[in-house]
Amino acid sequence: MASDQAEAAVRAGSGVLAATCIATLIVNANTSAVSILLPAISEDVGASTATLQWAVTGYSLVGAAVIVTSGVLGDIIGRRRTFVGALVLFIVCCVLIALSDNATGVIVGRMLQGAAGATLLACGLSLLSVAATGQEQLRAVSIWGAASAIGAAAGPLIGGALVDTTGWQGLFWIDAVIAALCIPLTLRTVAESNDPTRPRSLDIGGTVLVALILAPLVLGLSEGSNWGWTSPATLGCLAVSVASIFGFVAVERRVRAPLIDLQLLRNRVLVGATIAILIGAGTINGLMYVLSLFFQDPDGFDMSPMEAGLATLPATIGLVATAPLVAGLAFKIGTRQAIGLGFAITTAGFGVLVFLSVSWTYALFVLPLIAIAVGMGFSNGCSSSAATASVPREEVGAASGVSNMARYVGAALFTAAAATIYGTNSTATDVARSEAVVDGVSAAALLMAITSALGILLAVLAGRHRPGPTRPVDRAAAAAVVVHTMPT
Repeated sequence: MASDQAEAAVRAGSGVLAATCIATLIVNANTSAVSILLPAISEDVGASTATLQWAVTGYSLVGAAVIVTSGVLGDIIGRRRTFVGALVLFIVCCVLIALSDNATGVIVGRMLQGAAGATLLACGLSLLSVAATGQEQLRAVSIWGAASAIGAAAGPLIGGALVDTTGWQGLFWIDAVIAALCIPLTLRTVAESNDPTRPRSLDIGGTVLVALILAPLVLGLSEGSNWGWTSPATLGCLAVSVASIFGFVAVERRVRAPLIDLQLLRNRVLVGATIAILIGAGTINGLMYVLSLFFQDPDGFDMSPMEAGLATLPATIGLVATAPLVAGLAFKIGTRQAIGLGFAITTAGFGVLVFLSVSWTYALFVLPLIAIAVGMGFSNGCSSSAATASVPREEVGAASGVSNMARYVGAALFTAAAATIYGTNSTATDVARSEAVVDGVSAAALLMAITSALGILLAVLAGRHRPGPTRPVDRAAAAAVVVHTMPT
């Protein structure tokens, strides 16, 4: 009898692991592939890439708003129910995007997909945490982290290959089919669970206000160059964003279960680590957006989508290869020093790209891309560790939620800023088009270099935390922090 129960538990744990890993793999692959698809989507639906950048920034914006709420929702109504609901929404979004013949359908589909993706990541990790204990839990989290990293790394390559064979819609049809197959697997193998101690209320007001903070700010960054940076429209966007910040603080002080516990913001280490995560995730997302366009631009490198996907491999390989080293480096030299070193390497990589010229070949991009990815791996991984290690055990989940929100916020803001800078420079009429697109990449790289340099200074805020000897779960967490901070 005992052996039968043990075998049943193993089968159930394997089912949870399979379902959550499949979900995180397709979510991360889809997310990282979309920038490669934008030129093809632009040509097909007749919209500019400047307009379609909302398919990228909108995804991150919605993800930032719901990442914490979706985890709480799973704790209240059931993690499996929420997970399956997110899979259904993800499928609907994939179908909507694939069938769209205009920019509106693509952008709306991607924004809703941001909610689905954030929910799958948050609830998937929660399901793993309750499905196993001890060494089995460490093994499961390690594999989940590897699936996260593999998905993020493979996305651009898969997306580029599909554009050249099935059209850009192929990625979304394949993701829809895989997600659909994941639903019966989840229903058959995953047991329902919730948290009976969690307050039975959602901070809907906080969620809406996060969106109201970010959406006008992203809109102002995207359109400021066209409207004028001091125009009533741009200043109005900024005013709405600032007013929403005050509204958010007021709401969070009054609700029973706040989206963000404002007391956490008194923790200097957590605040510094969260800003570092925002910078790291934001700068690399902004860069990859710009390079995806530049690599495929006829006046840039004129690559095919497949070639552009291959061209991003040095960055993804750098991120994946760095992951196993993060925990050990932090243990040897300290978290603050590791974060500072990561930002120094990243700043150097961006600094090299500032000097891009029309005579450059792709070979000259390889080392800077690797440096940026390696530096981001060190800074982001160690910042995530510092964020969760800086708070008491009972607040680790809340600190992880703050970090994950910062990751989405950074991606939205820096992609919007990079798109504006690249678009403004690449459409200049006083120079040749080939020089204009080069100037666009160089100007975007300059912004990233300056911001990364500020990250070196922020490393001081991470405190003098030196973690203990590395464990398997620490390495899994480091592998996953490109897209998610895991409380360990």
